[in-house]
Amino acid sequence: MLRAMNRRLLFAGLCFAMPFTSALAHAQLAPPGEAGVVMGHLHLAVRDLDAQRAFWSALGGTPVQNGNLQLIQFPGTFVMLRKAEPTGGTVGSVVNHVGFLVKSLKEWQDKAQASGWKTEAGTNPKQFYILSPDDVRIEMTEDAAIATPIRMHHIHFNVPAALEMQAWYAKTFGAVPGKRGPFDAADLPGVNLTFTKVDSALAGTKGRSLDHIGFEVKNLEEFCKKLEAGGMKLDRPFTRLPNSATAIAFLTDPWGTYIELTENLGPPAAR
Repeated sequence: MLRAMNRRLLFAGLCFAMPFTSALAHAQLAPPGEAGVVMGHLHLAVRDLDAQRAFWSALGGTPVQNGNLQLIQFPGTFVMLRKAEPTGGTVGSVVNHVGFLVKSLKEWQDKAQASGWKTEAGTNPKQFYILSPDDVRIEMTEDAAIATPIRMHHIHFNVPAALEMQAWYAKTFGAVPGKRGPFDAADLPGVNLTFTKVDSALAGTKGRSLDHIGFEVKNLEEFCKKLEAGGMKLDRPFTRLPNSATAIAFLTDPWGTYIELTENLGPPAAR
């Protein structure tokens, strides 16, 4: 009887473990393209760490750790949280919102209502917006073909010079220029960068609730040397974190988007 019980427990454990392994595999960042740059993370400045952890976990994120780095993992990106007093939400800054694809929009609309989350109607029936604590605006767009309930999709910029920004991201990071619906856009592995032209310059991201965006870069040290050789001034030069395989650097784009470049940001199982 004991052996039979042990077999049942082992079978239950395997059944539990398999979906987790599958989910972890889906949560890996996109493979790098020719330029070696992929979507990496969204870094938030937040008033209440516990409330934010609860929100992003309810949104489908999985808490993971890489050494001392605490991350919330989604298919296609990580979310990182830092306790601070943000100067404002995403609306009013150069990054108006970030976008995720979801398998069933109605499920997320029902969940948002049941959770008491702030929402906004979308411009078409296949999308709506959720506002996180501290007012990070999140677009949810339905795509029934995706393999997971939710995955990273786009970052939407509002700038007076949309085409110039598109060209800058193409030159600097190897993003492929194109269109997303009516919008000028550029694609990197794991993320679409969408650019809307507005009349006047908006606030930079640093200090806002979405403090900076992050790109994961293969051979980051060499990449930073190329940027600097081309005249780019880094806010923080290439730095390897102590006792870690993770390396970082920071820069700001000409429109005020604060950007972190990382190498080996995620835990080894997610690389």
